[in-house]
Amino acid sequence: MNTAVISKYLQFLRKSHHYTQEALAQKLDISRQAISKWETGATIPDLAVLLKISKLYGITINDILEPNIQPQQVKDIEQISSIPEKDLQQILKQFDTKTLVIALMGASPEINSLCERLFPDIDFVITRNLIGNVRIETVEDMQNQIVSMINLQAASNQL
Repeated sequence: MNTAVISKYLQFLRKSHHYTQEALAQKLDISRQAISKWETGATIPDLAVLLKISKLYGITINDILEPNIQPQQVKDIEQISSIPEKDLQQILKQFDTKTLVIALMGASPEINSLCERLFPDIDFVITRNLIGNVRIETVEDMQNQIVSMINLQAASNQL
């Protein structure tokens, strides 16, 4: 569960259903500030509110917490080089260094080089060594989170 992906997905759901933060707050009987906190990733909704959101949008709570974003721009981590570098950097900045480095453990040397160029302040070699061995499932999960965020951003831009 990645708070950044969840927050962007909650914002995407709200906008795709043409709600303002105020209108959604009224529907859910909560404050607009609570919605703002979700959408900035400061917090996530509690279980009772997640249930209300899932009913409102006709999806499951699991769909909210682990969104399955349909490919809009990329299908896997190897395709991120097709994103303009400035846009890619903005998207990847939403992830912590550890998540990014773990995702890159399963990526090609070209994708690793691209990310090292985008983030010259991160010492990827030292960070990889500090992290150590990681299960392939964890690498795939981190890659999927990045791919989801890219596709979610692309879908949001189409609204």
